[in-house]
Amino acid sequence: MASSVSENRKLTVIVRVEPGCLGPEGMSHIEEFCKFIYAKESALDYHFVNWSFIPRYDKDLSEFEFQIDNRKITPAMANKYLQMFSKELNAFEDELHDHLADYIEEYLAA
Repeated sequence: MASSVSENRKLTVIVRVEPGCLGPEGMSHIEEFCKFIYAKESALDYHFVNWSFIPRYDKDLSEFEFQIDNRKITPAMANKYLQMFSKELNAFEDELHDHLADYIEEYLAA
């Protein structure tokens, strides 16, 4: 795919963030933290991704959800999409987890 991907062709990555990642008071900070990490992750050069960071209040919902053009797709389909950009889903998720760990430290230090 080209370096400029139209909005309806971008992969939307919905990341549900556990309030507990912010410690015992996480529930009172999780909404603000989601806004904080959205600003950080959106600044990264993923021209083919739209990000959505939301609190994970319902543990029955998966940590990651993928959509294209507002339609939910399976992780296998998301992996195929990412492969068009020389990425693998597992590595993509691992990289995001690394970023989240850094953002948690940064947020808690502020």
